[in-house]
Amino acid sequence: MTFQAPWWLLALLAVVALVALYVVLQLRRARYAARFTNVALLGSLVPRRPGWRRHAAFGAVALGLAALVISLAVPSTQVRVPRERATVIMAVDVSLSMRATDIEPDRFTAMQTAAKEFGRVLPARINLGLVSFAGSATTLVTPTTDRAEVSTAIDNLQLAESTAIGDAIFASLTAIQNFQASLDAPSADLPPARIVLLSDGYNTVGREATQAIDAATAAHVPVSTIAFGTDYGTLELDGETVPVPVDRSTLEQIADDTGGSYSEAASAAELEQVYEDLGSQIGYTTEPQDISPWFVRGGLLFAFLGVVASLLWTNRLL
Repeated sequence: MTFQAPWWLLALLAVVALVALYVVLQLRRARYAARFTNVALLGSLVPRRPGWRRHAAFGAVALGLAALVISLAVPSTQVRVPRERATVIMAVDVSLSMRATDIEPDRFTAMQTAAKEFGRVLPARINLGLVSFAGSATTLVTPTTDRAEVSTAIDNLQLAESTAIGDAIFASLTAIQNFQASLDAPSADLPPARIVLLSDGYNTVGREATQAIDAATAAHVPVSTIAFGTDYGTLELDGETVPVPVDRSTLEQIADDTGGSYSEAASAAELEQVYEDLGSQIGYTTEPQDISPWFVRGGLLFAFLGVVASLLWTNRLL
């Protein structure tokens, strides 16, 4: 919890002073009672002794005053709210290595399922685009809020040879820039953009990853990467068993250098969790929410209870 006007908390010193004064008065009253030697006569003069109830009534009022003072400091807490605007490009690797079955039922099928779930996790108003890459990168869906279009494109993905990670980032940046240009808005009003790139192999063709990093950094577009697969994945090509490990170091470098996040997934469940986490991270933000009305309500309630209790138990106000 934070306070937007914390200087008002100094008024709590007045509440503390009031409590201290109450304690002093109670101690003086106790000393006076001790000097009154005729206890029987004292009992007849003051037959009702509210005792702890009198203190409880004052305590409730003091708590009420403290809560009202805190409300003046405008307390706030961070709440999770969906972003109203954002542009996300999902770039997915469709190289032949995605046929590997080290992840059930295979890398490609697991990726398709998780990618479609990612679209459902994102808030409805966020524009989502799709880029696929193997030997080259292709923009299949320009940024849109139509999740059905993205889902259909994911279902229709086809595998091909080679892996062009650098080209995938350049294609994603182009899709973002074209979409932003279509908005016809000042650069300061453009929604934030992010690339989410999944790959299971090494960059084998096209532009180098370092070039893509420089381009994404210059465009102020973070690239979050997902290293998908295991170290023991293999692929049958022309009767030969070919290992298809994941290039974790390159993907981690891309994320670190562009300000994105890096994740690893070695199963279908892990991939779904990574996409869900990214969807939550990208699609939502935390904002301060004023909760001073709660303190006002609580303060008035405590003060009211204290006054009522005092009237019922002592027939006087405190």
